[in-house]
Amino acid sequence: MPDMQKKPTLSRHLWIIYILSIILLGFIWYFQWIIGLVMTVVLVGSFYYSIRTEKTLMNKTEEYISTLSHRVRKVGEEALLEMPIGIVLFNDDYFIEWANPYMNRFAAEDTLVGKSLNLLSEELIPMIKEHKNEMWFQLDGYEFQTTIKKEERLLYLFDRTTQTEIQQLYHNEQTTLSIIFLDNYDEITQNLDDTVKSQLNSKVTSVLNNWANETGMYLKRTSQDRFIAVGTKEILNQLEKSKFDILDEVRELNAERNIPVTLSIGIGLGSVDLPAIGELAQSSLDLALGRGGDQVAIKDDTGKVRFYGGKTNPMEKRTRVRARVISHALKQLVKESDNVIIMGHKAPDMDSIGAAIGILNIAKTNGVEGFIVFDPDDVSTGVYRLVDAIREEESLWQHFVDPEEAEDIISNRSLVVVVDTHKPALVSNERLLNKTEYKVVIDHHRRAEEFIANPTLVYMEPYASSTAELVTELLEYQPKSLKLKMLEATALLAGIIVDTKSFTLRTGSRTFDAASYLRSKGADTILVQQFMKEDLEIYIKRSKLIERAEVYRDSIAISKGKNGEVYGPVLIAQAADTLLTMSGINASFVISERSDDKIGISARSLGDVNVQIIMEKMNGGGHLTNAATQIEDTSIEDAEALLRDILEEYLEGGDVQ
Repeated sequence: MPDMQKKPTLSRHLWIIYILSIILLGFIWYFQWIIGLVMTVVLVGSFYYSIRTEKTLMNKTEEYISTLSHRVRKVGEEALLEMPIGIVLFNDDYFIEWANPYMNRFAAEDTLVGKSLNLLSEELIPMIKEHKNEMWFQLDGYEFQTTIKKEERLLYLFDRTTQTEIQQLYHNEQTTLSIIFLDNYDEITQNLDDTVKSQLNSKVTSVLNNWANETGMYLKRTSQDRFIAVGTKEILNQLEKSKFDILDEVRELNAERNIPVTLSIGIGLGSVDLPAIGELAQSSLDLALGRGGDQVAIKDDTGKVRFYGGKTNPMEKRTRVRARVISHALKQLVKESDNVIIMGHKAPDMDSIGAAIGILNIAKTNGVEGFIVFDPDDVSTGVYRLVDAIREEESLWQHFVDPEEAEDIISNRSLVVVVDTHKPALVSNERLLNKTEYKVVIDHHRRAEEFIANPTLVYMEPYASSTAELVTELLEYQPKSLKLKMLEATALLAGIIVDTKSFTLRTGSRTFDAASYLRSKGADTILVQQFMKEDLEIYIKRSKLIERAEVYRDSIAISKGKNGEVYGPVLIAQAADTLLTMSGINASFVISERSDDKIGISARSLGDVNVQIIMEKMNGGGHLTNAATQIEDTSIEDAEALLRDILEEYLEGGDVQ
């Protein structure tokens, strides 16, 4: 078509030339008629030739354009009908008006015309209504990338199946590194004779080798208690589906000999280099061990962590070597610091306050001033009698400072000691953690994903009954000049008694050793009972909460408070403890509104149900038998529905991811 527009312009040029030639020819005729005659003949011949040539060229051009238009239309039709790209036109009601043959092959009746777009994907119409330009969906085993032209009511569908398969293959072939650790191997085998020890090693190695061969991993033993396994993401997916049944297999390996062999596995993976994957695996193993062992921790390069296992209570360590080493290391840190700032968790309990007082004594014994961060407005009813007794002891109370005052006291050479928690969001004043490089964490809870950054020293033992028990053991290895006052020893003993429910739960031989040491230092058991007394009003309120309990699955008690009624965390924890004493109840959950507008859940178990995993699923945490959570922006009914769904998954699947 552009050539046709140029032709009239070219003809005009020729006509101008001919007109000028005729005028010139007229002058020639006037002066030389013979030459004019010759020139006239030449001009006529030239004029005839030009017209003929131009007509021929125009005919050829028209023929070419006609042929080209036909080819373009033909190519367009073939592209529309034959290319391996889906094209769909739909109407205002989202029904298909036309589809090319490529898409019609997905129709059961040879055509998609008249069918709703829901036939392709139920998510398609909502995406169009939301003015989305692109979406992906699967249809008959194909993966389609769809471009949406809402104004034209047009869809382009591109087959991305091969691309997706390649991406999935790349994803499945990503390297995973696992560090496998035999929990407490040295303690388990120290009293075994060589024959039994050799048999144990042989059995464990054989089971792990068979497991590696069946799954396709490469396994190498690097020491008596440690293995390295290399696999792929695809293998890891299969292991996750089986919930790492290798943990159960090893745990039951020597049940008849009463040798408590368990595994902890740390796994690292991601789109990073091998050294980084190795660091992720080691970090995962540390996390698994910090939670008590007998479980798997998986961490990828995004920092996300998944847990499996953790079905048994942490095994008590019979040796105190680590306690002695930690005590000496803590003594050196205290001596090198300007002062010691001690803080527990918000809404402190007996264990938190007692452990803080114990650390204060370590500071004073080593000649360093110590302070306990304490918010008088954040005291629960369960500890106010202890706090009142401390107020009357001026020599002790003068070391208690409020969170704001602590910020004025702390320096960059202060030592911050966090007791009874390891989550920065739960400490009395989180800002203090950023004001010094020297931080110590002492806790008995299973380690969670959230952890205080860059601690100088960590003493976490999930087997321990309480943080007060751990601190008491540290006190035993401090200088002999240490002299606990009666109230201080009583506060530590109260922490142990409360957390063990008077030595009935999570109590080991070292728990009694710690209690015996405190008793020898003057701890008053009668005073502990006075601290633990409660008001009649609170007792009645808790009883009403217990009265509302329902039994789920024959052995799980679930109680919830009334809407608008606020219960403290201590009260619902006590209610959960009481429900656990009922006949036939193996686990209990108490749900209520809190004063901070959150929904609190307190969970207890006798060990058959891992309440820690269940509460972690609800962004909480704790122990296998003792856990809790707080949920924002929800109601009691929604929290209960979520809890029941998680319990259903746990009981049906045997575990919760």
